[in-house]
Amino acid sequence: MTHAAQPPGIPPRPGEPGWPGTPLTPGWPPAAPPTTLPIRPDAMPARPEAMPAAPVRVWLDPLADWQASLYERLLKKRIVLASGPLDDQAAARLSAQLLTLDAEGDKPIRLELQNLRAELTAALTVMGILDVLRVRVHACVSGEISGPALGVLASCPQRTGYPNAAFTLAEPRLEFGGTVTMVTARQQQMTRMLDTLYHRLAEVTGREVDDIREDARRRRSLTTGQAIGYGLIQAQEAAPRPGLSSPEDRGPQA
Repeated sequence: MTHAAQPPGIPPRPGEPGWPGTPLTPGWPPAAPPTTLPIRPDAMPARPEAMPAAPVRVWLDPLADWQASLYERLLKKRIVLASGPLDDQAAARLSAQLLTLDAEGDKPIRLELQNLRAELTAALTVMGILDVLRVRVHACVSGEISGPALGVLASCPQRTGYPNAAFTLAEPRLEFGGTVTMVTARQQQMTRMLDTLYHRLAEVTGREVDDIREDARRRRSLTTGQAIGYGLIQAQEAAPRPGLSSPEDRGPQA
């Protein structure tokens, strides 16, 4: 028994497919149209890696220009500041400043050494520059100066220290790598460089080289007063207090 397809929009009659209790004809009722539309490729959300990155915000140092201006003003007054670690690159900058001031005038140079610690090769580089300068260099120590940096201090004809300065004789730490032949050659070279440093310290302090070497191995530390007695510096840096007019009123100075 067959039934005609029910026209759309007209309710079924008794006995026709779709009437309650009457079996449905296969394919009846027609499938409902999809309720969702296909998503277009251009409407799909972009993957996280394809999203544009947020712009990087660069914070400029507000003190950069001020520091550059300050160093320039110090150089005009023939004052050179050396602070922190002294590696080969810093030694090159320091050497350039010293040579420039030496070529520009005959007045003495004041070399401020603040918390200076140096690599052995860098210290020897600056020591060589100080040896050939025509003008007199006055080195003044503040903070702590240690290890090979003492060679920079010892290479200056005039040496003073602020009251709170500290002087530490210490052997530099060296690391070698490579073949046995390379390590042996490097070790011999470092030994000769250390001897140069210790001979310079012995020369200005009037002590034996072996005594300097032993003090460096024991990492001997000195105050400003002890450094004067040791021979590393010649006097303590001091300024007259307000209201004091005569040298007697200012108190003793080493």
